[in-house]
Amino acid sequence: MKSTVEQIRQRFDADVERFSNLETGQSATIDAPLVLELVTQAAAAVNPRATSVLDIGCGAGNYTLKLLHLLPNLDVTLVDLSRPMLDRAVERIRPVTLGEIKAVQTDIREFEWGEARFDIMMAAAVFHHLREEAEWEAVFRRCYLDLRPGGSLWISDLIEHSTAAVQALMWARYGDYLTQFKDETYRDQVFGYVAEEDTPRPLLFQLDLLRAVGFGQVEILHKNSCFAAFGGIKV
Repeated sequence: MKSTVEQIRQRFDADVERFSNLETGQSATIDAPLVLELVTQAAAAVNPRATSVLDIGCGAGNYTLKLLHLLPNLDVTLVDLSRPMLDRAVERIRPVTLGEIKAVQTDIREFEWGEARFDIMMAAAVFHHLREEAEWEAVFRRCYLDLRPGGSLWISDLIEHSTAAVQALMWARYGDYLTQFKDETYRDQVFGYVAEEDTPRPLLFQLDLLRAVGFGQVEILHKNSCFAAFGGIKV
């Protein structure tokens, strides 16, 4: 049995500091600082006249903060399971935008967004918590509908591989990264909560799903081992 939404929320409530470093991003993720740069730069390049952003699973606000360096004074909507994460995100973001800030504590599967409302959406290390394929399709479709024409969705996340041998290879490489970053105890800790909480899907599954729900263009920004950054543009 995978963790419940409440169990996941409790873990993130207690982990705010790890997600509050703009220089490292999420340290358990391979190439986190690079991906933070790539996602926000791609969003700004595709939507240079954006006025609104939705940060799905915003954590402590790193992605929105980085985007605001490139596109100042956006209206910001933050969504996260964790109230402490949202509070920290608002605290960090408020000084750097004159736009409206909304912080919504909810599960992304239950968030009422509003069609054609956002120019940019970002989802960092959040969709891997989705379970059944129907949930994935519903969330991706909701993202598409709630983007304005020309808007873009950018995802950075844990992924799996369809071939068992490749998955084993990439997972071993990820284990080596975690061990070198800290130690074997940290590796085992991360592997433990991934096994309990996460149900990632392959990159190709997600790219196909972006197209299936309506995104006219998809882009891969980066892939390293079992992490990828990619997006879809509503044309």
